[in-house]
Amino acid sequence: MTAGPGGPALVAVVGPTATGKSDLGLEIALALGGEVVNADAMQLYRGLDVGTAKLPAEQRCGVPHHLLDVLGVRETASVAAYQREARKVIEDLRASGRTPVLVGGSGLYVQAVLDELEFPGTDPELRAELEAELERAGPGVLHGRLAAADPAAAAQVLPSNGRRIVRALEVITLTGKPFRATLPTTGEPRYGAVLLGVDRAVDELDARVATRVDRMLDDGLVEETRDLLPHGLAEGRTASRALGYRQVLDALADDPDPPDVDGIRDGTVRATRRFVRRQRSWFRRDKRIHWLDGADPDLARNARSVLARRLVV
Repeated sequence: MTAGPGGPALVAVVGPTATGKSDLGLEIALALGGEVVNADAMQLYRGLDVGTAKLPAEQRCGVPHHLLDVLGVRETASVAAYQREARKVIEDLRASGRTPVLVGGSGLYVQAVLDELEFPGTDPELRAELEAELERAGPGVLHGRLAAADPAAAAQVLPSNGRRIVRALEVITLTGKPFRATLPTTGEPRYGAVLLGVDRAVDELDARVATRVDRMLDDGLVEETRDLLPHGLAEGRTASRALGYRQVLDALADDPDPPDVDGIRDGTVRATRRFVRRQRSWFRRDKRIHWLDGADPDLARNARSVLARRLVV
């Protein structure tokens, strides 16, 4: 299978959590002589391994994986920064004749790479002022300010989501526009890309989520979270919100020895299932995606068949 006469195409493997994207992305990279580019926001973080189902190095079959483990847990992930770094990797791979295989379920991160999107800037001084106010007054007060400035945005942002409220107020102050008006929409495609979506029946995926959380706990999610505390996980604005880690941090704060593992398990399963539904809603809006059934034993062959028909540069 070749990518076309002008060079390798970009392939994206997207969809909800626990559908089998990582394994399929690896198989496609092997088939095309390509390399994987991570598009999972939480897999950017060093140390968030068990809870993000990060593919261990020994299971990558020698295929290079890019943009894994590039942030410390205290650092805040930025889709604009990710966009710059991912595009650099992709364009370097294309220039060297390697096929980039973008793999992940963070919808805005995927879209930021695939389409010509621009993101509102940031002002460190303003951001620091808003964050200090958040710490001092709590998210409810800032959410009230957001509701007064931009009711439509306030209706879309949870009153408890301080990080999102701060960002909305920052953007409104910097741009003078409603927050929703500044959010990126689908722009012109940047690359000739083939988008493969992997999904499964709702009941089956719910069961897989529960199984995955059980495995994460068996593999040491609580211990991994404890090990990351000295590195600042609890203080990290993005990493501390990662599914599973958030539930462990809350349990450790309530009763650290021993934590309520059943509560961690149930809370993580519920939160992950809600997240899966949001992911599905996001990706289903993109009509470029060719959807595949993750439960099909011929998944990899079906994907290769789609690629053979649709690969472009």
